[in-house]
Amino acid sequence: MTSPPPPARVPARVPARVPAWAALGLAGVAGVASAAQSAVNAGLGQRLHSPILAGTVNTAGGAAMMLLALPAMPTLRAGAARLRGSGLPWWAYLGGLGGAFLVTAAAYVVPATGVAAFTIAQVAGTSLGGLGVDRAGLAPVGRIRLTGHRLAGAGLGVAAVVLAQAGRPGGDAASGLLVVALAGGVAVAFQSALGGRVSAVGTTATGTLVNFAVNTPVMLVVAAVAVAVAGMGGWPGPADWHLYLGGPLGVLIVTGLVVGARVVGVLRTGLAVVGGQLTGALLLDALVSARHPSAGLLAGAALTVLAVVVAGRAPRRGAGF
Repeated sequence: MTSPPPPARVPARVPARVPAWAALGLAGVAGVASAAQSAVNAGLGQRLHSPILAGTVNTAGGAAMMLLALPAMPTLRAGAARLRGSGLPWWAYLGGLGGAFLVTAAAYVVPATGVAAFTIAQVAGTSLGGLGVDRAGLAPVGRIRLTGHRLAGAGLGVAAVVLAQAGRPGGDAASGLLVVALAGGVAVAFQSALGGRVSAVGTTATGTLVNFAVNTPVMLVVAAVAVAVAGMGGWPGPADWHLYLGGPLGVLIVTGLVVGARVVGVLRTGLAVVGGQLTGALLLDALVSARHPSAGLLAGAALTVLAVVVAGRAPRRGAGF
């Protein structure tokens, strides 16, 4: 029996003329946006008495932004039109489900395990998922061999989060719930890879639009069930407008994931996002909470930079598999 052919490299109809350093920088900015979005979602969730509804509100906000941009951006419409005859398999459009799964998992796992344990498990899942989807060739850059440098980079990324979360409340780290958090990280790796495939055929904005078009209906259904079961609180007023910024931040996050997966692969994109998340946590502590950053958080942020560099080192000829 012959082995199946390797996944074909997705043709970039609209060339991505983005250097690797710029793609990694955008992924880092997406990580900062992710830290800010987490803070916004937490505040909105407290007001609504429903973390899952808060995540859904901000997801719907991102979808509304993309829909409003559709008539104003000819490149977005042209990219969407190219998808119709692209021949992409149906599953390539399902990347947004990964984001929906992670938001839902966080809403129910974090209260039981704590932020620290959830974050470590999620980053471990993203790193493992990034190694897997890069090796399988799901992202537009094609197959990336599994090498010692990439394994070391993934390990350093997880170690960075462990350092950063040292001393923070861990909650009841039930193993079953942490498996869910790990699966959420893997789901984000697939979200990046599949979003990159769509953007390689259309445009970056097209990949972002498809992501929100897929995950928003799912989130609305989940939120409707949650509200029907547990109810909700009151909506924040105009004075708390910042609690609705999760939508624009979500657009920035998805764009960073899509561009990074298209240019440098999923693993390095995920590591750069982690670096941005830790940097964002530093900024929030300093500017909002007026707290001095912990040594662990500073060390973790620095370690993610090393992880990105190590994971991106070119393998020796014949190395890896």
